[in-house]
Amino acid sequence: MSSTLPQPLRIATRASRLALWQAEHVAALLRAAAPQVAVELVHVTTTGDRDQTGELKSFGGLGVFTREVQKAVLDGQADIAVHSLKDLPTESAQGLVLAAVPAREDTDDAVVLPPSDKPSADRVLFPMRARVGTGSPRRRAQFWHIRPDLKFLDVRGNIETRLKKLDNGEYDSLLLAVAGLKRLGLAERITYMMRPPEMFPAVGQGALGIECREGDADLRLLLEKIGDPSTYCAVIAERALLARLGAGCHAPVGAIARFQDGVLELQAVVCSPNGRERLVAEARDPAANGIALGQSVADDLLQQGAARLIAMEPL
Repeated sequence: MSSTLPQPLRIATRASRLALWQAEHVAALLRAAAPQVAVELVHVTTTGDRDQTGELKSFGGLGVFTREVQKAVLDGQADIAVHSLKDLPTESAQGLVLAAVPAREDTDDAVVLPPSDKPSADRVLFPMRARVGTGSPRRRAQFWHIRPDLKFLDVRGNIETRLKKLDNGEYDSLLLAVAGLKRLGLAERITYMMRPPEMFPAVGQGALGIECREGDADLRLLLEKIGDPSTYCAVIAERALLARLGAGCHAPVGAIARFQDGVLELQAVVCSPNGRERLVAEARDPAANGIALGQSVADDLLQQGAARLIAMEPL
Protein backbone atom coordinates (compact mmCIF):
# COMPACT_ATOMS: atom_id res chain seq x y z
CA MET A 1 0.00 0.00 0.00
CA SER A 2 2.81 2.41 0.87
CA SER A 3 3.99 2.78 -2.75
CA THR A 4 0.63 4.26 -3.79
CA LEU A 5 0.22 6.57 -0.78
CA PRO A 6 1.36 10.20 -0.98
CA GLN A 7 4.92 10.77 0.24
CA PRO A 8 4.89 12.73 2.42
CA LEU A 9 1.28 12.48 3.56
CA ARG A 10 0.21 16.10 4.08
CA ILE A 11 -2.41 17.04 6.69
CA ALA A 12 -4.25 20.34 6.25
CA THR A 13 -5.14 21.97 9.56
CA ARG A 14 -5.92 25.31 11.13
CA ALA A 15 -3.00 26.78 13.03
CA SER A 16 -4.59 27.29 16.45
CA ARG A 17 -3.05 25.36 19.32
CA LEU A 18 -6.10 23.10 19.61
CA ALA A 19 -6.27 22.44 15.86
CA LEU A 20 -2.56 21.61 15.82
CA TRP A 21 -3.03 19.21 18.74
CA GLN A 22 -5.79 17.48 16.78
CA ALA A 23 -3.69 17.27 13.61
CA GLU A 24 -0.66 15.97 15.53
CA HIS A 25 -2.90 13.37 17.17
CA VAL A 26 -4.04 12.16 13.75
CA ALA A 27 -0.44 12.25 12.51
CA ALA A 28 0.61 9.99 15.40
CA LEU A 29 -2.19 7.56 14.59
CA LEU A 30 -1.11 7.48 10.95
CA ARG A 31 2.56 6.92 11.82
CA ALA A 32 1.55 4.02 14.04
CA ALA A 33 -0.66 2.50 11.32
CA ALA A 34 1.87 3.03 8.50
CA PRO A 35 5.39 3.63 9.92
CA GLN A 36 6.86 3.74 6.42
CA VAL A 37 4.85 6.85 5.48
CA ALA A 38 6.20 10.31 6.30
CA VAL A 39 3.58 12.73 7.63
CA GLU A 40 3.71 16.54 7.71
CA LEU A 41 1.29 19.36 8.54
CA VAL A 42 0.10 22.13 6.24
CA HIS A 43 -1.11 25.17 8.18
CA VAL A 44 -4.21 26.93 6.83
CA THR A 45 -5.74 30.20 8.06
CA THR A 46 -9.53 30.30 7.76
CA THR A 47 -11.96 33.20 7.56
CA GLY A 48 -13.04 32.51 11.14
CA ASP A 49 -9.42 32.68 12.27
CA ARG A 50 -8.72 35.98 10.50
CA ASP A 51 -11.81 37.75 11.88
CA GLN A 52 -11.85 37.38 15.66
CA THR A 53 -14.45 40.08 16.32
CA GLY A 54 -17.30 39.74 13.82
CA GLU A 55 -20.23 37.39 14.31
CA LEU A 56 -19.77 34.06 12.54
CA LYS A 57 -23.04 34.47 10.66
CA SER A 58 -21.77 37.75 9.15
CA PHE A 59 -19.20 35.94 7.01
CA GLY A 60 -20.87 32.70 6.11
CA GLY A 61 -21.52 30.82 9.34
CA LEU A 62 -21.56 27.29 7.95
CA GLY A 63 -18.09 26.03 7.12
CA VAL A 64 -16.35 29.18 8.31
CA PHE A 65 -13.66 27.08 10.03
CA THR A 66 -13.49 24.32 7.40
CA ARG A 67 -13.79 25.72 3.87
CA GLU A 68 -10.18 26.82 3.40
CA VAL A 69 -8.88 23.60 4.97
CA GLN A 70 -10.99 21.58 2.54
CA LYS A 71 -9.82 23.74 -0.37
CA ALA A 72 -6.19 22.91 0.44
CA VAL A 73 -7.01 19.23 -0.12
CA LEU A 74 -9.07 19.81 -3.26
CA ASP A 75 -6.32 22.01 -4.73
CA GLY A 76 -3.65 19.38 -4.07
CA GLN A 77 -1.78 21.36 -1.40
CA ALA A 78 -2.60 18.64 1.13
CA ASP A 79 -3.90 15.06 1.11
CA ILE A 80 -6.22 14.97 4.12
CA ALA A 81 -8.04 17.54 6.24
CA VAL A 82 -8.54 17.29 10.00
CA HIS A 83 -11.50 19.12 11.54
CA SER A 84 -13.34 19.41 14.80
CA LEU A 85 -16.31 17.42 13.57
CA LYS A 86 -18.82 19.79 15.15
CA ASP A 87 -17.57 22.52 12.75
CA LEU A 88 -17.98 20.37 9.63
CA PRO A 89 -21.20 20.94 7.64
CA THR A 90 -23.28 17.80 7.11
CA GLU A 91 -23.21 18.24 3.33
CA SER A 92 -19.81 17.11 2.11
CA ALA A 93 -17.76 19.39 -0.11
CA GLN A 94 -17.85 18.09 -3.69
CA GLY A 95 -14.91 15.78 -4.27
CA LEU A 96 -14.27 15.04 -0.58
CA VAL A 97 -15.44 12.24 1.71
CA LEU A 98 -15.52 11.86 5.49
CA ALA A 99 -13.13 8.92 5.53
CA ALA A 100 -12.56 8.34 9.25
CA VAL A 101 -13.53 9.44 12.74
CA PRO A 102 -11.08 8.37 15.50
CA ALA A 103 -12.23 7.47 19.00
CA ARG A 104 -14.14 10.32 20.59
CA GLU A 105 -13.16 12.49 23.55
CA ASP A 106 -15.65 13.63 26.22
CA THR A 107 -18.79 15.12 24.65
CA ASP A 108 -19.93 17.33 27.54
CA ASP A 109 -19.87 21.10 27.97
CA ALA A 110 -17.92 22.77 30.77
CA VAL A 111 -18.65 25.72 32.99
CA VAL A 112 -15.42 27.57 33.72
CA LEU A 113 -15.10 30.16 36.48
CA PRO A 114 -12.13 32.43 37.25
CA PRO A 115 -9.54 30.66 39.44
CA SER A 116 -10.36 32.96 42.37
CA ASP A 117 -14.10 32.37 42.11
CA LYS A 118 -14.64 28.65 42.59
CA PRO A 119 -18.09 27.73 43.97
CA SER A 120 -18.39 26.57 47.55
CA ALA A 121 -21.16 24.98 49.56
CA ASP A 122 -22.70 28.39 50.28
CA ARG A 123 -22.27 29.85 46.77
CA VAL A 124 -24.41 29.13 43.71
CA LEU A 125 -22.69 28.41 40.44
CA PHE A 126 -24.43 31.27 38.60
CA PRO A 127 -25.57 34.34 40.57
CA MET A 128 -28.61 36.19 39.24
CA ARG A 129 -27.90 37.98 35.93
CA ALA A 130 -24.37 36.56 35.74
CA ARG A 131 -22.42 37.41 32.56
CA VAL A 132 -21.80 34.16 30.70
CA GLY A 133 -19.41 34.06 27.75
CA THR A 134 -20.36 31.84 24.80
CA GLY A 135 -20.67 32.23 21.06
CA SER A 136 -22.93 29.18 20.76
CA PRO A 137 -26.68 29.64 20.14
CA ARG A 138 -27.10 26.00 21.21
CA ARG A 139 -25.57 26.56 24.65
CA ARG A 140 -27.31 29.89 25.11
CA ALA A 141 -30.78 28.58 24.22
CA GLN A 142 -30.52 25.48 26.42
CA PHE A 143 -29.20 27.49 29.35
CA TRP A 144 -31.82 30.19 28.96
CA HIS A 145 -34.48 27.47 29.21
CA ILE A 146 -33.47 26.84 32.83
CA ARG A 147 -31.97 30.26 33.72
CA PRO A 148 -33.67 33.06 31.74
CA ASP A 149 -32.05 35.68 33.97
CA LEU A 150 -28.51 35.05 32.72
CA LYS A 151 -26.80 37.58 30.47
CA PHE A 152 -24.98 35.93 27.57
CA LEU A 153 -22.09 37.75 25.92
CA ASP A 154 -20.39 36.68 22.70
CA VAL A 155 -16.80 35.53 23.03
CA ARG A 156 -14.42 34.78 20.15
CA GLY A 157 -10.84 33.57 19.92
CA ASN A 158 -9.02 30.39 20.84
CA ILE A 159 -9.45 28.73 24.23
CA GLU A 160 -6.45 30.48 25.78
CA THR A 161 -7.76 33.88 24.64
CA ARG A 162 -11.18 33.17 26.09
CA LEU A 163 -9.74 32.08 29.41
CA LYS A 164 -7.64 35.24 29.57
CA LYS A 165 -10.73 37.38 29.00
CA LEU A 166 -12.52 35.48 31.77
CA ASP A 167 -9.63 35.91 34.19
CA ASN A 168 -9.46 39.63 33.33
CA GLY A 169 -13.05 40.08 34.49
CA GLU A 170 -14.83 40.45 31.13
CA TYR A 171 -17.15 37.55 32.03
CA ASP A 172 -18.35 35.87 35.20
CA SER A 173 -18.06 32.45 33.58
CA LEU A 174 -17.45 30.71 30.27
CA LEU A 175 -19.09 27.77 28.54
CA LEU A 176 -16.56 25.62 26.66
CA ALA A 177 -16.29 22.08 25.32
CA VAL A 178 -14.74 19.69 27.80
CA ALA A 179 -12.87 17.98 24.95
CA GLY A 180 -10.90 21.08 23.99
CA LEU A 181 -9.88 21.80 27.57
CA LYS A 182 -8.74 18.21 28.09
CA ARG A 183 -6.76 18.12 24.84
CA LEU A 184 -4.87 21.27 25.80
CA GLY A 185 -4.08 20.04 29.31
CA LEU A 186 -6.51 22.53 30.87
CA ALA A 187 -8.89 20.10 32.55
CA GLU A 188 -8.15 21.73 35.92
CA ARG A 189 -10.03 24.82 34.70
CA ILE A 190 -13.30 22.86 34.53
CA THR A 191 -15.60 23.95 37.35
CA TYR A 192 -18.69 21.97 36.43
CA MET A 193 -19.59 19.57 33.61
CA MET A 194 -23.02 19.93 32.01
CA ARG A 195 -24.51 16.68 30.74
CA PRO A 196 -27.81 15.69 29.09
CA PRO A 197 -30.61 16.34 29.77
CA GLU A 198 -29.33 19.56 31.36
CA MET A 199 -27.23 20.38 28.28
CA PHE A 200 -27.06 18.41 25.06
CA PRO A 201 -23.76 18.73 23.16
CA ALA A 202 -23.29 19.90 19.59
CA VAL A 203 -23.56 17.32 16.84
CA GLY A 204 -20.13 15.71 16.56
CA GLN A 205 -18.77 17.37 19.70
CA GLY A 206 -15.60 15.73 21.00
CA ALA A 207 -14.96 13.94 17.69
CA LEU A 208 -12.46 14.60 14.90
CA GLY A 209 -13.42 14.34 11.25
CA ILE A 210 -10.81 13.30 8.68
CA GLU A 211 -11.56 14.06 5.03
CA CYS A 212 -9.74 13.03 1.87
CA ARG A 213 -10.44 13.11 -1.86
CA GLU A 214 -13.07 10.63 -3.02
CA GLY A 215 -10.76 9.00 -5.54
CA ASP A 216 -7.86 8.32 -3.16
CA ALA A 217 -8.80 4.67 -2.59
CA ASP A 218 -5.58 3.53 -0.88
CA LEU A 219 -5.53 6.54 1.38
CA ARG A 220 -9.13 5.86 2.39
CA LEU A 221 -8.13 2.30 3.35
CA LEU A 222 -5.35 3.66 5.55
CA LEU A 223 -7.64 6.19 7.19
CA GLU A 224 -10.17 3.47 7.98
CA LYS A 225 -7.46 1.79 10.08
CA ILE A 226 -7.25 4.79 12.44
CA GLY A 227 -11.00 5.31 12.67
CA ASP A 228 -13.25 4.00 15.42
CA PRO A 229 -16.34 2.23 13.99
CA SER A 230 -18.55 2.88 17.04
CA THR A 231 -17.72 6.59 17.07
CA TYR A 232 -18.26 6.80 13.31
CA CYS A 233 -21.69 5.16 13.61
CA ALA A 234 -22.70 7.49 16.45
CA VAL A 235 -21.67 10.71 14.74
CA ILE A 236 -23.29 9.63 11.47
CA ALA A 237 -26.57 9.33 13.41
CA GLU A 238 -26.12 12.83 14.85
CA ARG A 239 -25.19 14.32 11.48
CA ALA A 240 -28.14 12.61 9.76
CA LEU A 241 -30.41 14.19 12.37
CA LEU A 242 -28.96 17.66 11.71
CA ALA A 243 -29.23 17.24 7.94
CA ARG A 244 -32.85 16.06 8.14
CA LEU A 245 -33.72 19.05 10.32
CA GLY A 246 -32.17 21.36 7.73
CA ALA A 247 -30.20 22.99 10.54
CA GLY A 248 -26.60 24.18 10.49
CA CYS A 249 -23.92 23.55 13.07
CA HIS A 250 -24.73 26.93 14.68
CA ALA A 251 -28.45 26.20 15.17
CA PRO A 252 -29.93 25.70 18.68
CA VAL A 253 -29.82 21.92 18.24
CA GLY A 254 -28.12 19.47 20.56
CA ALA A 255 -27.71 15.72 20.16
CA ILE A 256 -25.81 12.75 21.51
CA ALA A 257 -25.65 9.22 20.12
CA ARG A 258 -23.98 6.35 21.96
CA PHE A 259 -24.07 2.60 22.30
CA GLN A 260 -25.80 1.18 25.35
CA ASP A 261 -25.57 -2.61 25.72
CA GLY A 262 -24.82 -2.88 22.02
CA VAL A 263 -27.80 -0.77 20.96
CA LEU A 264 -27.32 2.63 19.31
CA GLU A 265 -29.29 5.34 21.10
CA LEU A 266 -29.84 8.92 19.96
CA GLN A 267 -31.23 11.78 22.06
CA ALA A 268 -31.76 15.27 20.68
CA VAL A 269 -33.13 18.68 21.61
CA VAL A 270 -34.25 21.71 19.59
CA CYS A 271 -34.82 25.03 21.33
CA SER A 272 -36.13 28.41 20.33
CA PRO A 273 -33.31 30.98 20.30
CA ASN A 274 -34.57 32.50 23.56
CA GLY A 275 -34.86 29.09 25.23
CA ARG A 276 -38.53 29.45 26.07
CA GLU A 277 -39.54 26.51 23.89
CA ARG A 278 -37.76 23.17 24.05
CA LEU A 279 -38.47 19.99 22.12
CA VAL A 280 -36.86 16.61 22.87
CA ALA A 281 -36.89 13.25 21.14
CA GLU A 282 -35.00 9.98 21.37
CA ALA A 283 -34.94 6.53 19.77
CA ARG A 284 -32.94 3.30 19.70
CA ASP A 285 -31.83 1.12 16.81
CA PRO A 286 -30.50 -2.39 17.54
CA ALA A 287 -29.32 -2.60 13.91
CA ALA A 288 -27.10 0.46 14.49
CA ASN A 289 -28.20 2.13 11.26
CA GLY A 290 -26.99 5.63 12.08
CA ILE A 291 -28.59 7.39 9.12
CA ALA A 292 -32.00 5.81 9.66
CA LEU A 293 -31.89 6.51 13.39
CA GLY A 294 -30.91 10.15 12.91
CA GLN A 295 -33.65 10.70 10.37
CA SER A 296 -36.23 9.01 12.61
CA VAL A 297 -35.43 11.25 15.60
CA ALA A 298 -35.39 14.31 13.34
CA ASP A 299 -38.83 13.39 11.97
CA ASP A 300 -40.14 13.15 15.53
CA LEU A 301 -38.82 16.64 16.28
CA LEU A 302 -40.21 18.03 13.03
CA GLN A 303 -43.64 16.63 13.90
CA GLN A 304 -43.39 18.49 17.21
CA GLY A 305 -42.67 21.77 15.38
CA ALA A 306 -38.87 21.92 15.24
CA ALA A 307 -38.80 23.60 11.82
CA ARG A 308 -40.49 26.67 13.24
CA LEU A 309 -37.95 26.98 16.08
CA ILE A 310 -34.99 26.50 13.76
CA ALA A 311 -36.32 29.17 11.39
CA MET A 312 -36.56 31.78 14.14
CA GLU A 313 -34.18 34.72 13.86
CA PRO A 314 -31.08 34.15 16.03
CA LEU A 315 -30.67 36.48 19.00
